[in-house]
Amino acid sequence: MQIIHRLKSTASTILILTVLSLSPGQAGAQSGNWNNYRGNERLTGTTEHPLPAGPAILWTFDAGFDLKSSPVIYNSKIVIGSGNGTVYCLSMDGDLIWQYETGNTIEAPALIHDNRVYIGNLQGDIFCLDLNNGNLVWQYECDNQVSAAPNIWSDGNRDILLVGSYDYYLHAIDAANGEGLWKYELHSYLHAAVAIENDLAVFGGCDGYLHRVDLRRGDALPEIEIASYVAGSPALEDGIAYIGDYDGKFAAVNYLSGDILWQWEDEERSLPFIASPAIYGNRVIIGNRDRFLYSFDKDTGAVQWRTNTGSRVESSAVTDGRQVLVANMRGDILLFDINTGERTWVFETGSAVSGSPAISDNRIVLGTNDGTVWCFGN
Repeated sequence: MQIIHRLKSTASTILILTVLSLSPGQAGAQSGNWNNYRGNERLTGTTEHPLPAGPAILWTFDAGFDLKSSPVIYNSKIVIGSGNGTVYCLSMDGDLIWQYETGNTIEAPALIHDNRVYIGNLQGDIFCLDLNNGNLVWQYECDNQVSAAPNIWSDGNRDILLVGSYDYYLHAIDAANGEGLWKYELHSYLHAAVAIENDLAVFGGCDGYLHRVDLRRGDALPEIEIASYVAGSPALEDGIAYIGDYDGKFAAVNYLSGDILWQWEDEERSLPFIASPAIYGNRVIIGNRDRFLYSFDKDTGAVQWRTNTGSRVESSAVTDGRQVLVANMRGDILLFDINTGERTWVFETGSAVSGSPAISDNRIVLGTNDGTVWCFGN
């Protein structure tokens, strides 16, 4: 494994990675699946499949322990990790297909790619499992907990798994065999997933910087200071990263030039953005711990609308371009009109929702902190 060496520059710290020469190319989410917890490698939280209007409960599954991990769906199989360290694979009818014991709490969402499941736990282990039967393919060890969802990028010859850890590193792993390829060092924990666009890995760290790693050339661009602490993942579109932080600011950053285009903050409250944003059209939508769901003009940062969900929002919103789906820490699952912010549907689960929903075949799947997997549809 190649380790990164830290060099000084006048503007910022540049980290140089001695990695294999990579050619252009990027793995993407397949249509009809939700194999990444935000729907695609850019983490935009959008779905091509219409969200059901006025959805009803189709089934529930009792996992027996808290579910802070977000579900993912691939080839009609639902995968979610639990607080007791178990990975569950369910059918779209709610039947248990298999389960795998990792030995420690799981809070990170999984990634499914080419019929393999990639997921980390709080012991710092990353597991690659066969999607069809749950058998272990390989296991990789970090030096501290993994709370981040994996993402994946292809150099044209092999798929490279990108996973952050509390050991201060972004780990690049050969997805086929679990071999560590290189590690990128931050100044603090990496809590959230990396987003990928233009062959760049873009992510915020608990060190307050927005980091950018060029996956083709194998080096890093200068860090961009945006906050004291970043817990959520960015969403990327056309060279712009939209990201919230723990200081209560939400920003649009040109991650190619390094310029902060705009930044919004409610100076009276300044409560943290834990969630990740969803992007559709000229809107970027995100919930805050102040209980509100916000729709910002993605070009100017102006608030288009904001609506009170009734409780803190740590779950990331999902949109189909007509409706916005979000859950809160009181346990409410809500739908809003994307143009007005008017609430169109609500369901009370009775337990807090930390994870984000998955969308597939006009169904909504999510887990609650009491250990229940819920599936809604028409």
